Amino acid sequence: MVGTQHFWDREAFKGATEEVEKLGGKVIGVDGGRDNQVHANNHDILLSRKVDAVISILGDSAVEPKFKALRDAGIPVFTVDHVSQYSVNNTTSDNYTLGSTIGRYMADELGGKGNVAVFNAFSSALRICGIRYDQWKYVLKDYPDIHIIQPELAEQFANSPEDARKKTLELLSQYPKGKLDAIHVACWDQPAIGIVQALEETGRDKDVKVTAIDAGPETLEIMAEPGSPFVANVAQQPHLIGQTSADNVARYFAGQKLPVQTFIPVVPVKGPQEAKAVYKQLGYGELQ
Repeated sequence: MVGTQHFWDREAFKGATEEVEKLGGKVIGVDGGRDNQVHANNHDILLSRKVDAVISILGDSAVEPKFKALRDAGIPVFTVDHVSQYSVNNTTSDNYTLGSTIGRYMADELGGKGNVAVFNAFSSALRICGIRYDQWKYVLKDYPDIHIIQPELAEQFANSPEDARKKTLELLSQYPKGKLDAIHVACWDQPAIGIVQALEETGRDKDVKVTAIDAGPETLEIMAEPGSPFVANVAQQPHLIGQTSADNVARYFAGQKLPVQTFIPVVPVKGPQEAKAVYKQLGYGELQ
């Protein structure tokens, strides 16, 4: 596991470990603390323990030689949100639908025209983020009156809401009312929390719309508020992703043929009422 600091990470880890135990397996968990190199090195621990299989959640290219070493030792690797030539199966959200759907939703909210700023820190480093960003941008090619502001913004992972809040305040000072119509977060949605805060602080929450990807409980709660500037999102199902990866391990050991990738459906969310419905649908509780 690359880390458990983020809701998505925790839910995917929980889904995988609970399912392994339900199926009668024993879990040996390692946590990279959201450091990709530590995450990669943790695979050496699993290799030395001679585990029967590895479910590796997230990570960047640093894990590839570790995956190769595991495979060479006869230990099958199953990945979550990480395509690898050494993985038996990668279980992931349908990232193509994630990106294209949020692109369409944002374009609809803007009426097909406007200036958009985008937080896009991870599309080069993480394949899943690149797919989401590329699909979003591809959709916008059909809307020539939507313009992406340059340079793009880059959020930090650590304390991302506060980092995004500060960067949004600076952005708003550069683009007064009428010059900025939307802010999009290309890969996830924690920065959107700070973006909304900045818009509310400056009284810009009525003229700048916010879109993002993930739709965890915190951001769905913001979307559910009347008049929220956070108008569209696409929900992932991280618990189901982790659970499905564990099920795929069981299928593999049962001799079943697995696809190279298993895609888990995503759930589009537009507006307060859909936010409340999806919040309940995904088991987060009920919003009034």
